[in-house]
Amino acid sequence: MKFGVIIFPGSNCDHDAYWTVQQVAKQTVTFLWHESHDLENCDVIIVPGGFAYGDYLRTGAIAKLSPVMQSVRRFAGGGGLVLGICNGFQILCESGLLPGALMRNVGLKYVCKPVHVRVENADTPFTNACRKGEVLSIPIGHMEGNYFCDGETLEELNRHNRVVFRYSTPSGDITQTANPNGSLDNIAGILSPGGNIVGMMPHPERSAEPELGCTDGFKVFQSVVGAMSAK
Repeated sequence: MKFGVIIFPGSNCDHDAYWTVQQVAKQTVTFLWHESHDLENCDVIIVPGGFAYGDYLRTGAIAKLSPVMQSVRRFAGGGGLVLGICNGFQILCESGLLPGALMRNVGLKYVCKPVHVRVENADTPFTNACRKGEVLSIPIGHMEGNYFCDGETLEELNRHNRVVFRYSTPSGDITQTANPNGSLDNIAGILSPGGNIVGMMPHPERSAEPELGCTDGFKVFQSVVGAMSAK
């Protein structure tokens, strides 16, 4: 099993994701340069957080044009597993691999703090180590985390159980006060129609070891490893 972590100019969570895969999940991992078409036979691709290309134009707008994302589209089209975290989620939406868009936070302030998210779908390659309804504590750090889509798309996401995480209270209630960025329907993460791509705003790599104060985020990586091992 081999993971690939993409590096764009401006990525700043790439090494965190790499460390978590290699040192915590104990899996083989390599960096993938944005100008390369070669995914190096990776089984899982991580599009990490940061500010790809400085977030010029808008988040993910330039990154979607990079050579590596052309290869990621083909990889995902063949059923390959892709995890987009924070800026990675934004890039996946801009690339058309996930629906909707990430807009400026309500209040127009950068938000960086631990939040609670409720697992809405535990039957995915990214959440199978969780229980449906389980509440995880995972940090966020973003300015554009306000997920939005049209009504038809939202209905489709809900109908097909493609909302994977929602911002919640510690007890699992979905409330406006638990929503840190104004995201539509408290959405914190979604799944592609084929079930092989997830985008999420919280940073699981920042809550994957006891030294970080929480290990809930590791369940995302644990789930992916379990899903790949079961193949």
